Amino acid sequence: MTNFLVVVTDDQGPWALGCQGNDDALADNGVRFESFFCASPVCSPARASLLTGRMPSAHGVHDWIRGEAYGVADEARYLTGLTTTPEVLAANGWRCGHVGKWHLGDAREPAPGFEYWYAHRTGDGPYFGAPIWRDGAKVSEDRYITEAITGEALAFLETVARRDDPFYLQVHYTAPHSPWLGQHPAEYLDLYADCAFDTCPREDPHPWFNWEPGPISDAMRDPRPSLQGYFASITAVDDGVAALVRKLADEGLTESTCVVFTSDNGFSCGQHGIWGKGNATTPLNMWENSVRVPFIISVPGRTPSGMVDRGLAGACDLHPTILELANLPRADDPLAAGASLVSRLDGRTGAAEHIMVFDEYGGTRMVRTAEWKLVRRHGDAPDELYNVREDPLERHNRIDDRYCYQTIDELNGLLIDWFAAHTRPDRDAYRRPVSGRGQLRPVWHQRPDHETYFGGQAEIRTTGAGASEV
Repeated sequence: MTNFLVVVTDDQGPWALGCQGNDDALADNGVRFESFFCASPVCSPARASLLTGRMPSAHGVHDWIRGEAYGVADEARYLTGLTTTPEVLAANGWRCGHVGKWHLGDAREPAPGFEYWYAHRTGDGPYFGAPIWRDGAKVSEDRYITEAITGEALAFLETVARRDDPFYLQVHYTAPHSPWLGQHPAEYLDLYADCAFDTCPREDPHPWFNWEPGPISDAMRDPRPSLQGYFASITAVDDGVAALVRKLADEGLTESTCVVFTSDNGFSCGQHGIWGKGNATTPLNMWENSVRVPFIISVPGRTPSGMVDRGLAGACDLHPTILELANLPRADDPLAAGASLVSRLDGRTGAAEHIMVFDEYGGTRMVRTAEWKLVRRHGDAPDELYNVREDPLERHNRIDDRYCYQTIDELNGLLIDWFAAHTRPDRDAYRRPVSGRGQLRPVWHQRPDHETYFGGQAEIRTTGAGASEV
């Protein structure tokens, strides 16, 4: 039976892979998907889609969950009533563990399916003194959180190696999420003391960029210190991944373990004139750096070394992929939005069935083909159309180009039909006031929108000088 090790970072685009070569070494033994997309360019909805195979408008997690760090003490379990990957595996004999960031509601006790549980209490926070749930109690982690997450994952692997049962372990690092300044050990920071950071352009701020005070706007004004912290945190993850892979080898688990490396959503460090992801702008954005994420999968005896899959794929594909690799039937879910990638892992089957991928963030929805990207927004916010093959940096919005009207009509029809088949009316996000400033309660609580989402339509914007505008 196949074991699973699923590593998920926080706010990492594919352009930030392999800072010290460890992720590259993982790719050398597996398949790297070049065009893999999150389901939503912000953490909580994206993570819910990875675990359920559903889009946000079907699972109901529409924005990042504010939680206790923002004064929301009564956290619910946002995935209540949904079937997740670890639940299916646990019901069929797998021992399941979670280590690191959860950010899907109450994390005091293990979520259904898990028996090993080391969970971050919020979605971000300091790298030293991180808020953790341990045995149902609030504690402050003395260790550097990246190394603590790695250490807890190693302990799980050591425990399950003594048993005959298969395992599923998800290792969710908080890195490279902010904060970046004064947070990381010198051994990692010093590696980037003289780095030119050529992959991170210093573009003029985009007119849509949100200048709300905090680490994001600080990085826009003075990027170098934040870049040093951002890449230092990724290198710490690289070392952690390398330690996990070594542990698999030491315990004789390499040949029986599928390893996956991905991120919840993409990120920009200056690209397109922003720092951040989908909620770094008003309106919310679907630019490539926000929606594309790294995805590497290694299945011993199945994946050819160093293969690159250039077809389209997305976060909702992970759930059915793991279940097929586990030789388990896929749950009968009419709202399932993904397809198993197993047929593409040996290089013999093409990606023809994945001719498009979809993304959403509240009232912003995207359909992406190999050539085109259409972004539609509810209300008065502008729509976008890009020929991503000819214009990969998305500089030329062709939504008003009369020569593209037929393309727009075709893509718009695909977008409408696809979301009609993959949403639940009571969990549909499209007409709700999702602002990018956080979700307060699950939609299944059936509370008014102003009690469900923070900020509503009154998105707080600030100028470059930091003065608030509502």
